[in-house]
Amino acid sequence: MTWRLAGLLIVGCSVMPSTVEAQTDPLEIMAQVDRLLRGDSSRGVATMEVVTENWDRQMTMELWSFGTEYSLVRLRAPQKEAGTATLMAEDDIWNYLPKVDRTIKIPSSMMGGAWMGSHFTNDDLVKESQIVEDYDIEIAFEGDREKVAVWEFLLTPKPEAAIVWGRVEYQVRQDDYMPIWTKFYDEDGDLSRTMTYSEFVEFDDRLVPAAMDMHPADKPDERTSIRYEELEFDIDIDRSFFSLRNLQRR
Repeated sequence: MTWRLAGLLIVGCSVMPSTVEAQTDPLEIMAQVDRLLRGDSSRGVATMEVVTENWDRQMTMELWSFGTEYSLVRLRAPQKEAGTATLMAEDDIWNYLPKVDRTIKIPSSMMGGAWMGSHFTNDDLVKESQIVEDYDIEIAFEGDREKVAVWEFLLTPKPEAAIVWGRVEYQVRQDDYMPIWTKFYDEDGDLSRTMTYSEFVEFDDRLVPAAMDMHPADKPDERTSIRYEELEFDIDIDRSFFSLRNLQRR
């Protein structure tokens, strides 16, 4: 998870249950974990580094989100790409290219394409908001891993869900609901990619994973890494902020 990329890029958080015992249903636990990467509204600044076999790339981004269905990501650096932006509003995604002053709506045929040249896809921005709705969820393991109490979840797509994965697995710390890793398997059961979470710190008095690394299984030397520099929550924005006009601001 990926979780919806808006969630990956804008880390929100809700109040944790006071005890682990308060949450025993896997659907409720996963819904709680999912909300860790969301907020009613959020703004942040993050650096994304993409490492491939042939080239490396680093970008600084400013990001906003509203609920689970609206997000805006705008590049600040490098300077030659500043102003390039992506808007997600419900199930639609637009890209703005300032060099040619052009706004492009992403068609369904391109949803599997790489987002900003990273190991995330356009589809990640949309599909990962529907974990509880799209997957059957069970606890596959509950206990200690390397002296840390964790849950491990197995997510299987529901028959009617339009999901590209054969299954998804999560590992989550029990004491604070922090995600540790997410593994994505294709329809043949082979591992496709792994997301790891680290650098658990407080932003705006909320504990979140400030570092996330996506590793494709077939290219072990490649990765996309996200590091947060700023995060704030419950900011004063609404749906009107996520407009095509605002997408085109530089």
